[in-house]
Amino acid sequence: MAYQSVWYYTGLPEKVVDLIEEDLTENFDPQMQDSRLMGDSLNKDKRNSQNAWIPSDHWVCGFLWHYICRANRENFLYDLRSLDGENLQYTRYEVGQFYKWHNDAGLAGQYKPVAVGNRGNGQDNVDDFINENCEMVRKLSFALQLSDPDDYEGGNVQLMDEGSKSYICPRQRGTIILFDSRTQHRVLPVTKGVRKSLVGWTVGPRWK
Repeated sequence: MAYQSVWYYTGLPEKVVDLIEEDLTENFDPQMQDSRLMGDSLNKDKRNSQNAWIPSDHWVCGFLWHYICRANRENFLYDLRSLDGENLQYTRYEVGQFYKWHNDAGLAGQYKPVAVGNRGNGQDNVDDFINENCEMVRKLSFALQLSDPDDYEGGNVQLMDEGSKSYICPRQRGTIILFDSRTQHRVLPVTKGVRKSLVGWTVGPRWK
């Protein structure tokens, strides 16, 4: 039986986490924009934060991929192929900012077959065949905690299990949290300071 979520206290030296944060602050803070929902819609009543995109060839991605593979081997056993969009998301929550209950994957974000029954034409059949055999869906979500827990108040990451019971993820700096992308979760409002993290998603073939 697999757990819905796992986390690793990586034991990263403070200097290493400092280096990650300094690199991101210097190179990606200027690119920060208002965070959008899946599908690229802007809704600050649902999600209020800023983020910048980090390409998968950035050096920190290899470090994160190690823990993704470890968690998948030890717990999830999913068919994973790559990072979604070949990017990570560097995210910042300031005072009053939050992300309400949501999940990172589900049928709403997947391809909708067109040629169902007698509907559709030749091209519809081609599109359905390609997506059936090539579509990648989100399977694992993850977050690397960059901020020291004393640097901010509020801003906890809260997950909900399949029995509708919620629990808070650890805040320790350098911790990596990984969970099934279909899991309901949220980021509670920050009440003091700033919370920074690196988040992302891994994708694989549609569930069968």
